[in-house]
Formats: sequence, structure tokens, C-alpha cells
Amino acid sequence: MNYIVFNSPIGEIKVVEDQEKIIEIKFVKDEKVINPETEILKLAKKELEEYFCGKRKNFTFPFKVDGSEFALKVYKALTEIPYGETCSYKDIARKIGNENSQRAVGGANNRNKLPIIIPCHRVIGSDGKLVGYAEGLEIKQKLLDLERKNLEKDD
Repeated sequence: MNYIVFNSPIGEIKVVEDQEKIIEIKFVKDEKVINPETEILKLAKKELEEYFCGKRKNFTFPFKVDGSEFALKVYKALTEIPYGETCSYKDIARKIGNENSQRAVGGANNRNKLPIIIPCHRVIGSDGKLVGYAEGLEIKQKLLDLERKNLEKDD
């Protein structure tokens, strides 16, 4: 496995590649890069930097996501939430055909190893409040603010 660490507007990000696919994105602190950059890692870094600058809303680099059949349904539904918008855990549960699975949706979100790419930060509580984010609510808020700000620039 290879990885890179780079600074973003919301902190240091570690991007991990295995067999020419991105398999994990993590927010880290004081982690040093010890592996060489591969073409896939360079592309992922470039596209993530474009996302942070408001120039990219979708990603083209190859990635691989693992999970149960349920989790994969949740992740697919998450990728369908438009940039800069939010929905509730209940909305996702309905979308995957299991209206009473909000807690399980939250569990799948918590295990998402590709935040930003699979935008679990766009899922909020039914009351509109920020709840649950593996990387912390501060980062979730920063990602939502960044997307909303970039949408305003487009108008």
C-alpha cells in the first residue's frame, strides 16, 4: 500500500492506495509521508484539492469501497446526495427501502473509509442538526460550509 499526506483547508488528509485504487481517506495530524507518490495518488490529491477550491464536485480517480450489502446500498445512496445539500438518516433509510434502519445507516456512515468521495458529511439529523461524524462534527461542519460557499460562488 502507498499513501500520501497533504494539507487541506480542513486539516491534513491521508489518502491510501492499494492495487491502483484509493481505499481510504483519513483526517490526520502530524503524519509524515514515507511512501512515494503514485499516479493514482497524484490524481486523487489533485482532485481533492480541486474539490476544496470549489472547482470539482465529482471524482474520477479509481476507488474501492468495502462493506456489507447493506452498507454498499447506503454508500450508493450517499453518492446521490447533491453537492452542497443535506438529507437525514431517515431519508437515506427510505431511499434504500428500509425506513426503520436509520441507526444502521448511521453505523454504515461511521464505517465509511472514503469520506468526501462517499459524502457521509451530507447526512444530518431529522431535526436539521449535525449529528455523528467519524471525523468529528467540526470537520463535518467545515465540509458543509465549504460546499455551500462554493455553490454561492457559482450563482
